[in-house]
Amino acid sequence: MRYDSFKHHRRSIRLKGYDYSLPGAYYVTICTKNREYLFGDVIDGKMILNEFGEIACDGMVQTVNIRSDIKIDEFV
Repeated sequence: MRYDSFKHHRRSIRLKGYDYSLPGAYYVTICTKNREYLFGDVIDGKMILNEFGEIACDGMVQTVNIRSDIKIDEFV
């Protein structure tokens, strides 16, 4: 599907003129559709992952093993 600014009503939050292919620290956030809680529950202030949460967590951990140029400081 081709991007249509009139249909999608999105604006870029990227810094104009910055080369995002350069090494650097990046903050990434991901939201689920309708902000549904798909990966588990927070119980007594602790995240308890369900099966989908475990899959997502394992994917983040494996990213470092698969891609030697990436370092993940923290993820929640």
